[in-house]
Amino acid sequence: MRGRSIMTLALGVLAAHVCSGAAAEPPDNPPNLAFVPGDAPGQFRFDTGELRGEMYAGTRSLGLLPVVHVPTGTPLASSYGLVNYYRVFKTDHRFVESMRELPSASRILSDGALEVHWPANDERPFALTGVYRWTAPNILDIETTVTAKTELPDFEVFLSSYLTEQQPISHVYVKETPDGRENAFMGAREDYGVWQVYPRDTEALAIVEDGRWTKPPSPVDWAVMPDIAAPLVYRRSVSVDVTVVTMAPPDDVFAVFSSCEGETHFSMYFGLYGQALAEGETAKVASRLQVMTDAADADIVEAYRAYLEAGQKEERQ
Repeated sequence: MRGRSIMTLALGVLAAHVCSGAAAEPPDNPPNLAFVPGDAPGQFRFDTGELRGEMYAGTRSLGLLPVVHVPTGTPLASSYGLVNYYRVFKTDHRFVESMRELPSASRILSDGALEVHWPANDERPFALTGVYRWTAPNILDIETTVTAKTELPDFEVFLSSYLTEQQPISHVYVKETPDGRENAFMGAREDYGVWQVYPRDTEALAIVEDGRWTKPPSPVDWAVMPDIAAPLVYRRSVSVDVTVVTMAPPDDVFAVFSSCEGETHFSMYFGLYGQALAEGETAKVASRLQVMTDAADADIVEAYRAYLEAGQKEERQ
């Protein structure tokens, strides 16, 4: 299968750039790795010991906002928050301006995960469900499931995160940087363009450029950057050593997007799926938000390798 071959290739690339070794076994889940109801309908809170904040999923469906890194008191989210569902596309078509502006149904699952669901309708011929699950005090895993009610060519869900001026620049893991480094992080500098796309390959770039981003309101002309080595991107705080990382399995994201250094959205995005869905088909993809301290680039790559290996282990069980 294509997904398995891409993941195998990605692990091979990562193994060449980090020290090998068995991934640490995850700790037993403490009781605070859960969302709890807030004071208002659709409001949910979390306090993992390392991250504290809220998420709202009701008349509007925002990401995690606010989010504070508890040990340092550093705010990590602004605007619409972290890991929220934004736009949804098929070939040369955008379904809605923003999923986060639409009402959703939400509930806390038995393991403390938060489920957010949008049913299909005439305007949106797909059902979209996101499940947010704390798997460590600094790790939030997001599972996105879509059921197509009609054929959806080159389907995409745009997953967005908005940080703060304390995290001014994205760093994307690419196959080759402009200065010739292979399988390395590069900064989204302003001179590269305000809005930047890092595709998986030429086929992925063709999806980005099929006309879906020309639709008003708020069309975007993406500056084309080097191909990604993996869906792996981070922003690091300037005043304290706190790094916000997003990652995903190689076959689940076809492009990484970012605003440039200093642009006031302070954003980073994943283009999820990038595949055709047949009528009645259900497809599931994964992504992860991980907050790290004292993390060099090699530590972030190692965290990604461990994430992929854990996913392969789960598939085998």
